[in-house]
Amino acid sequence: MIRISEATQRKIPRPFNFHWGGGYVIEEVSIRCNIDKDSWEPTIQLLEYDDGTQQLRFCVYDGGRFNRMPLIIGSEEIGALARQVKKSRRIKNLLGKLAR
Repeated sequence: MIRISEATQRKIPRPFNFHWGGGYVIEEVSIRCNIDKDSWEPTIQLLEYDDGTQQLRFCVYDGGRFNRMPLIIGSEEIGALARQVKKSRRIKNLLGKLAR
């Protein structure tokens, strides 16, 4: 059974860089999921590129480190992550566009 708790609070803003451009993570919401000794943090980040373009990244932190694995979550995790999204105005607004 998955136990859900508070996630790690990472510094905001913080830089990111892809080969096509970089910028800053300007908002982030996440939860910590635990099964036995394993834990991971499903995360939604608002990325703002140096040119002002904004994108959402759906990702996972594992052991406190960014992990290049897909975000896979079930209904319990979605509910907990949704409660965190409500605290983040810009992420909430962009996700609202997705749900329309």
